[in-house]
Amino acid sequence: MGRNSKKLKVEVIEEEEESWSERKQKQIQELAEKLIYASVSDDLDSQIQAARDIRKLAKTSVRTRSCFALAGVIKPLISMLNSCNIDAREASLLAILNLAVRNERNKVNIVTSGAVSPLIELLKDENDSLRELATAAILTLSASPLNKQTIAASGAAPLLVRILNSGSVQGKVDAVTALYNLSTSPEDLTPIISAGAIPPLLSLLNECKKYSKFAEKTSGLLEILSNFEEALSAISDYEGGILILVETVEGGSLISSENAVGVLLALCRSSRDKYRKLILGEGAIPGLLQLTVEGSPKAQEMARELLDFLRDSPEKRLLPKDVLESIVYDIASRVDGADKKGNEAAKRLLEDMVHRSMEISMNRLQLRAASCTPSEVPNM
Repeated sequence: MGRNSKKLKVEVIEEEEESWSERKQKQIQELAEKLIYASVSDDLDSQIQAARDIRKLAKTSVRTRSCFALAGVIKPLISMLNSCNIDAREASLLAILNLAVRNERNKVNIVTSGAVSPLIELLKDENDSLRELATAAILTLSASPLNKQTIAASGAAPLLVRILNSGSVQGKVDAVTALYNLSTSPEDLTPIISAGAIPPLLSLLNECKKYSKFAEKTSGLLEILSNFEEALSAISDYEGGILILVETVEGGSLISSENAVGVLLALCRSSRDKYRKLILGEGAIPGLLQLTVEGSPKAQEMARELLDFLRDSPEKRLLPKDVLESIVYDIASRVDGADKKGNEAAKRLLEDMVHRSMEISMNRLQLRAASCTPSEVPNM
């Protein structure tokens, strides 16, 4: 293809894109005018249809969403949230959701335009679909740091906790993520705890796959809440609560395991005497030992600290990780030399030590359990 042919092709493409852009802009403007006029004239059917069309077109690109906002559709859509008509509320909710997705400016604009109050009312609605669409909207809007304080101050937390107890699977997922978004400020945590979030969070963590993204959010929220004594008491009071955390340490993703060991550590930091035996009784040792090798750096550090707390005497300290590794690498280098193979041998040796420690710990627990009376609890 010659240079002139290539140039002609580029010009044709540019003309087509410009023509498409002009058509899209015209379509956006016509829909915005239709919605605004229908709102002023109180033509509900036209409002609903316009909102549905905006929802469809808003899916196409971030730029389209921005253009709709500039065309003035946000306030009339928010007004529709207050309608007595279910179809109107649903159409406006879906349009608002699509306008907010991956568009930070629109998220902020929607909140500053007054969307939070009607969304809170929809969280109380008897209609399951509307209630869960409102949950999804709160989730999306709370992802913006500029919106969190406004949403937290609106009383959303207790209503989101209610969704944790009675919503659909998707509703519960959205509610957990929304609460996680709102938990970044310490002053926003007390309403979440007071609303009774701990039991449903533990129940959800127990039911879900421990390595899933949902488990990461759920365990992450539990770790954040574990900074409060009231939350720690609720965790220990929940039947099987500590076991759920131990199982998450053992079977969770790197993130979930780190979050779960963080909660267990918070328990022991709060009261070693109160929680040590409870954690030991759920067989936490093998998972913690494994985490000292396979976890993230932060998880390894927390696992070692928790193992310290679980010892018979708090003054007995575990060897620091760097000291333990140094000893192991020194042994390996005498065998294979201080090269890459030596490092690999050291790593295998360290893993073998941890595996052996797990076996020893389990054997000790089993032996002591067998020799105890029913009222006794085995010590490490």
